This record gives sequence, structure tokens and C-alpha cells, in this order.
Amino acid sequence: MKDISIYFKPVPKNLFEKTGELFSSIQIHDESGFPEIDKKGVAIIYTPEYRNSEIDSDIQNDSFRSHLYRMSNGDAWNFEIYDLGTISPGEKESDTGFALSQVISELLKKDVLPIVVGGSQDLTLACYKGFEVHEQMINICSIDNTLDVGDPNTPIASNGFISHLLMQRPCYLFNYTTIGIQRPYTSKKDVELFDKLYFDLCRLGQLNTDYRVAEPFLRNSDLLTIDFKSIKSADTDPLVYTNPNGVSASQICQLSRYAGISDKMSCLGIFDIEPNQSNAASELLAQIIWYFMDGYASRVGDFPIGSKKNYTKFYVHLDDFDDDLVFYKSDKSNRWWLEVRYNPDVESMYDRHQMVPCDKLDYDNALANQIPDLWWKTLKKIN
Repeated sequence: MKDISIYFKPVPKNLFEKTGELFSSIQIHDESGFPEIDKKGVAIIYTPEYRNSEIDSDIQNDSFRSHLYRMSNGDAWNFEIYDLGTISPGEKESDTGFALSQVISELLKKDVLPIVVGGSQDLTLACYKGFEVHEQMINICSIDNTLDVGDPNTPIASNGFISHLLMQRPCYLFNYTTIGIQRPYTSKKDVELFDKLYFDLCRLGQLNTDYRVAEPFLRNSDLLTIDFKSIKSADTDPLVYTNPNGVSASQICQLSRYAGISDKMSCLGIFDIEPNQSNAASELLAQIIWYFMDGYASRVGDFPIGSKKNYTKFYVHLDDFDDDLVFYKSDKSNRWWLEVRYNPDVESMYDRHQMVPCDKLDYDNALANQIPDLWWKTLKKIN
């Protein structure tokens, strides 16, 4: 493993004043030195790089750490927790992004899941680049109230980075999902682009009807980024955030836990956090991290980690289709997957996307002769 300590500053001593049960379980980069990363687990990284956003980049606030340190250990948490400190902004924004991508790349090699906190959401691109060393197609999911597509011919920005991501060569992006979009803040042009690329959208209204609709999207993703501004301002800090009708505090914690449980999820980023936010908002930020780690502790080794040979297999015949749809139900978690078969001559880079997370409703709809959207969207991308 390369020496990544050169990118970090230690956690400030003043954050150690009020500590609790979880504090004693975290290996923290303090004045005594950088922790030795020798076991699988999660690593917290604070990256206050805001120059591509409207947030004041001169202020830093990592008080979420003191809230997190005071929390309890979850039940049966059997993994290492590292707090690696702060990646300070470099001379240019690209310098910060390079440092972050290098850190993520090295952590992934050690089976350590990075939790990146702070900075603007365009750091999603740096997180994505951290996966490039694996040379495999990945899925990204964002919890956001809008689509941050932007224009690839203009500088990258917090509210316009997806177009820059799509222009990367080689491109390892297989799918992009946005959960919680609000139509008043989402242009028709951007929605049409997502449809054209067979990407996924989950509207806030769908989430409010039943937040469990988001679970298969999160289970299908390698990288999750959360726009903190997409949370309802009454649940964060109405003095600095302005979204009156976003994802609720309870929903974001549940979604974070779903993400943590997913065996495929390998990186979490929480961005667009106002440094001058209230203690209550910082407490919520710490809770989001805690629930993600609680989900991580609850992983059961489902696909793609475990074998599907012991799953219950269901065949569904559809009218006017030569082949049956094939569903799998995990004996470990009772979660569902849909198999998308493709031309065997297609490159093996798509193999890990052949099993698409779904829910029982997709199976029930197939029994009623309805083709699941996720099936044909996946097939279109593979072929």
C-alpha cells in the first residue's frame, strides 16, 4: 500500500474533549501519528474543498466528529474504524481531487470503505476516479433533489459534474441513479438525458410513499453520494439551508443504513455541507455516518460477494417472449435479484451487472406479464 498519510492533517485535539463509547473503538490520526491500516473496515475522511460551489471555502467545521465520537458502538460491530484526518484543499481544486482519488484507490485495495465528508458534490468525480484502478464498470447513486448534469464545456461545479463524469475516458460508469429528485428543481432536458442513457430516477414522491423503493437502487451501487442540501431544511438548519420539502432526517438515516448493508457498496460521500451549520445539523450528519456503519456491520454476504447457487430460483414466462425471466431470492436476507442474460460474446466487464437487485413487486408484476423497467434498461446498456 502506498503511503497516503502525506495527504492528511491530524484530527484537532479539541474534538477529543467529549468522548464516548465509539471514540475508544476508532483508530484516530492524532498528534501521535497516522493509524496503521491493516484490517478491513471503514475510514472517515474530511475534505473541506468547496471552491467549485457557492459555499464559503474559508471556513472548516468537522464538529460532526465530536458528535460521532460520543455515540455508542452498534450491536456486533466487528470491523475496524479509522479516522484518517483532513485532506486540506490543495493549491488548485484538481490537486485536492487527485489526493482524494489516490486515497480512495489505496483504501479500496485494502478492503477499507472510505466515508468522505465535506466539500462540494463535484468531489463525486474524484471518488469515481478512485475506482479506476480496478478497471471494472461501476454504478453510482446520488441522493439529491436535482440532477447535477451541467455542461462538459464549462468548468465543473457542485451542481454540474455528471456531464464531466460521462466524458471520462476510459469510462467505467455503467449506471447512475438519483434518489429524491424534486421536479421543480429538475430540468426536462436533464430528465430526457437520463432516459436516453437508461439511467434511473426515484422521485421524492415515490420515496415519501414508501422509502423502501430506494433499497434496490442502493444495493446496486458501488458509490453513494449524498447532497446534504437535499434534506428538508427543517430537519437540518433552516437558517443556512433552504429546501423546505426534501428527504426527511429519518429517511436519510434509513437510506444510509440500506446503503451500508449492500455488499456492493464500496464508498460513501456526504457533500455540500455548510460549515456554519448548527450543532443539530452536525448531529444529523454524525447519525447518517453511524447508521451507514451499522448497516455495514449487518452485511450477510449476498451477491456479488456470495454465490447464488443456494438462492431460490423462480422462472416467469411472459407472452411474446422466447425466454423466461429468471428471479433469485436470497436464503440469507430474503432479498430479490433479476437475471439479465446477454450475448456471451459481450465483454466480461458486464458480468457483475448481470444480476440486478429488485424487490418482490417486480416479481409479482412479471407474473402479471409486465416487463420490469430495470430488466430492459440493463439489457439496453449491455447490448
